[in-house]
Amino acid sequence: MILAVKLIAWLVALTWLWKVTAAAFGLPRIPNLLLPQHNISPAGSPSITVIVPARNEAADIAATLHSLLAQDYPNLQIIAVDDRSTDQTGAIIDTIAGQHPDKLRALHVTELPPGWLGKTHAMALAARQAPTDYLLFTDADVLFRSDAIRRSLAHAVATSADHLVIVPTPTTHRWDEAAILGFFQIFSLWAARPWRISNPKAKHDAIGIGAFNLLRREAYQQVGGFESLRMEIIEDIGLGRRIKRAGLAQRIAFGRGLVSLHWASGINGLVSVMTKNLFSAFRFSIWLALLGCLWLLVFCVAPAAGLFFTPTRTTSIFTFAAVVRAYWLMSRHSGISTWSALFFPFGALVFVFTLLRSMLISLKRGGVIWRGTFYPLAELRKNAAPLF
Repeated sequence: MILAVKLIAWLVALTWLWKVTAAAFGLPRIPNLLLPQHNISPAGSPSITVIVPARNEAADIAATLHSLLAQDYPNLQIIAVDDRSTDQTGAIIDTIAGQHPDKLRALHVTELPPGWLGKTHAMALAARQAPTDYLLFTDADVLFRSDAIRRSLAHAVATSADHLVIVPTPTTHRWDEAAILGFFQIFSLWAARPWRISNPKAKHDAIGIGAFNLLRREAYQQVGGFESLRMEIIEDIGLGRRIKRAGLAQRIAFGRGLVSLHWASGINGLVSVMTKNLFSAFRFSIWLALLGCLWLLVFCVAPAAGLFFTPTRTTSIFTFAAVVRAYWLMSRHSGISTWSALFFPFGALVFVFTLLRSMLISLKRGGVIWRGTFYPLAELRKNAAPLF
């Protein structure tokens, strides 16, 4: 029994060392748009429309729209979509649009057609009315530095990108937010290798981030737009996978502070946000979700316990040395301190709890309540995109 535990502990440690070594060589190859050579305007001054779907975002939508209106790139339009909001979101959008009629257009969705999720419908609706060279899909709680669009679009044009993702900078106000988001950023390295995103042969390394999905209009249309993802809850990842499978040019870039957002307040807020969509990330599959929980416990929690068990203490030290190195590599881009690595097992346990909670709530309800509408699990499973 002890021999088996030691072998598993060594497997975990060596796997972590392999992953972090690959990241140490790969992450520096990802462009950093804050460097001086990226402080340029895009060749040809292509037109771009920023699409902002919003439902009950009265607390954040004004700041998002004002940050977009303050962009230093002139050939830019904004479409804000009020998706059946029951608060003041629609009124706020209308007020700001009235003040900036040359830049901002308001759309209002009062009724959701059957067979659609609200967010994908809102984005598809706006995209059909945006005849520009590029489309940028973002969220209603994201803030943009004044040069974010110009730098990003210049990089997209220079690299012939069909799809560009800028990794958003998380804004944290409390230690528990940093602990959970710090874990999430390290866990994401296992979901896709960001340094392989631009490699067309790396079919499984695809990315999409709802805060910043920039696409050439022709590429968006080629993959079927959001019409092809009507019932996809994690539509950003689904879009990224479709782009990669189509053989289109996908790019990723860092730029600390160019695009930022505050996910939620504290552990309760983050658990609530993740509960809504975490089960969907596992395609509503019970066995996949349970397998994910097992992986998290073995690779992220067990090494902490192994520190107190003599036969596995050495391997656990190796594992945590690799984890600390991963936090250090990511901290320069995310702003989350390397010290947050101390809470890595805690973040993993919160993730396991949230995944199980998301699964059990969905199974108990027989579906998911998303943006105010109930969707049966059978319908969501039927329309779910492939995992890879």
